[in-house]
Amino acid sequence: MSTYISPEVQEGLDQARLKAEKRSSRLRVQVDDRMYPVLKLWDTGFSLDAADAPNLRGLVDLYDGSRHLYQCLIVASEEEFGRMNYDFKRSTPVLDQAPLDFVRDEDAPIALLGSS
Repeated sequence: MSTYISPEVQEGLDQARLKAEKRSSRLRVQVDDRMYPVLKLWDTGFSLDAADAPNLRGLVDLYDGSRHLYQCLIVASEEEFGRMNYDFKRSTPVLDQAPLDFVRDEDAPIALLGSS
């Protein structure tokens, strides 16, 4: 049995795989006013479709749908199998509230009621 696949068939399989990954992913990277779908995300970086994404570098925002997840400093690392891989230099989670600069007691009251 032969495992040879012609280059045309391999290219078609790669395009179908990229198309399926684009549809299934909710993750997006925003650079200036442009959004790019993320094909795969891992601890140290992510990948985009090489045909759609330019050679990105610098500060980007990572979203899951409309929810802002991370603000990242990235650099392009390599292109493989139709994907452009980017590495995080810094990845900071976005918080919905300002960080505290003091220790909050576990049994502290949530609010104070005044006497009227």
